[in-house]
Amino acid sequence: MANAPRPKRGALPGDPRPDQRLARLVRVDHAGEYGAKRIYEGQIAVMGKGRHGRLLRHMAAQEAVHLRYFENQLVQRRVRPTLLQPFWHVAGYLLGAGTALLGERAAMACTVAVEEVIDGHYERQLEELGPEEAELKDSIRQFQAEELEHRDHGLANEAEMAPAYPALSAAIKAGTRAAIWLSERF
Repeated sequence: MANAPRPKRGALPGDPRPDQRLARLVRVDHAGEYGAKRIYEGQIAVMGKGRHGRLLRHMAAQEAVHLRYFENQLVQRRVRPTLLQPFWHVAGYLLGAGTALLGERAAMACTVAVEEVIDGHYERQLEELGPEEAELKDSIRQFQAEELEHRDHGLANEAEMAPAYPALSAAIKAGTRAAIWLSERF
């Protein structure tokens, strides 16, 4: 991995090397896009024939493009996917279907919560990557913009009016942060 992120200032013994950090970045982004695919599949299974079906399929199609990109990155950079992918396969679908079963607003609240965490996650990655990773940075910027579009769709579709929105949002955000941390490492 010749094109690794810049070394961190003040790195401590035991901190991942730049090539390891880049592998983590690709691994976690692949896992995240896979999880997003599964969330939308769960929501579409419950709400796909309703008034939000077209919107959900649009967002799922964008996530599929993101996933294909990171699948290619795994291969090109010889990075293994997360060992937790079988878990994310089930958990993502259950999160999507479960929030959809709670109602359209809860499904949109799920989208908003996940995308707000992903926005910050992508922003930190963009700050870490150097100019030698211009193509990866451009892709992440494009995906970040589309994730923010998904958040905006959720907000426009009354996500914040979901029952117990603050608690639901906080729980989904905590789960998303945990998934990021675990997928980077395992």
